[in-house]
Amino acid sequence: MQKKFVTNLALVLVLNLLIKPFWILGIDRMVQNAVGTEQYGFYYAIFNFSFLLNILLDFGITNFNNKNISQNNHLLSKHLSSIIVLRFLLAGLFAIVTIIGGLIIGYTPDMMKLLVTVIFNQVLISFILYLRSNLAGLHLFKTDSIISVLDRLIMIIICGVLLMTHKEKGSFDLRWFIYAQTFAYVVTTIITLFVVMKKAKIRRLHWRWPFFLMILKKSYPYAVLVLLMTFYNRIDGVMLERMLPFRVGANEAGIYASAYRLLDSANMIAFLFSGLLLPIFARMIKLKQSVEEMVRLSFSLLVIPAMVVAVCCFFFSYDLMNLLYSGDHIEESSNVFKILMCCFVPISTSYIFGTLLTANGNMRQMNFMASTGMVINVVMNLILIPRFSAVGAAISSICTQLFTAGAQIIMSKRPLLSKQM
Repeated sequence: MQKKFVTNLALVLVLNLLIKPFWILGIDRMVQNAVGTEQYGFYYAIFNFSFLLNILLDFGITNFNNKNISQNNHLLSKHLSSIIVLRFLLAGLFAIVTIIGGLIIGYTPDMMKLLVTVIFNQVLISFILYLRSNLAGLHLFKTDSIISVLDRLIMIIICGVLLMTHKEKGSFDLRWFIYAQTFAYVVTTIITLFVVMKKAKIRRLHWRWPFFLMILKKSYPYAVLVLLMTFYNRIDGVMLERMLPFRVGANEAGIYASAYRLLDSANMIAFLFSGLLLPIFARMIKLKQSVEEMVRLSFSLLVIPAMVVAVCCFFFSYDLMNLLYSGDHIEESSNVFKILMCCFVPISTSYIFGTLLTANGNMRQMNFMASTGMVINVVMNLILIPRFSAVGAAISSICTQLFTAGAQIIMSKRPLLSKQM
């Protein structure tokens, strides 16, 4: 199992290191430089706001499905045809609630137009992740690896052409960036759906209300966990834009986004470990195999390099921000960046031990941990953002991540690792 993990990890890392960092540090960064910190800050806040309610879109089905299919491959055909219908219903609910939420918190008409497009993109992203969870559950890691970078590759081509042909300051429209994402997600969704339906050998979709209720009941604990973790990971940008005066809030959200970009890029690599580890841990636990060596291996491959990256970024924060961005906010971004990159270590740790706990079904403990983390993050943001703006949000984030990572290590050691050591 360790050989299979390392082999597939190497493939997925190569593909993602070729594509995703270029998207985040190249295209996404260039778009922010082209449209300006303030305008990008509005988009960043809207994107994070839509992410907060993402639980209504997925309801924990993706994580549940990954674990379930990896342990019961024969259920793919039975579940897929009905879960697709269920996800259409959840997509409608998500869209309605998110639009109402945007109106409640006072988004302007222009911001609402952006929100509607971002909502559609979120629906597509969530559907792609669900379809990919079936591939991972079947241990088709090579196919999943290729699909994982397909949308970004399409976006790089489209946005690259647009940026090359609109080099003058202010000539690039932020909406083009969002529409390019929409096109890429549509193409990726169609291709992934075709691959999964071919594996499942289904010909039509099924409306089965009792099945919907059964899936929602089983995925509910995963849904709560995703909701809570999304809040303490994504609410910073929303609170910055809403709590501070109008233009100041957007500007601070833009500064936070510029500092968060490298952490987001690093997190994509860490997330790949989670995607591979969940079905592997789930199958090993079902077969009553020891997970100790797999945990040690993944810790060595992920957390130790994360420490090196965090230290380097802390000491060279100004140089990195100055290299990546143009504008008057380099000093502010570097101060936020050095704090945020320290989060990479506890986040990487959580991707290992949190995944292990999820695979083992310790959802009650995980949800208690995540709810505590959310309270810590929101309370600290309420206290620190008015005084320290983006730096305050970064401090809240590192404190929350350290708490949640430590809690997951303690929870993993008792039921899973201690009895196998």
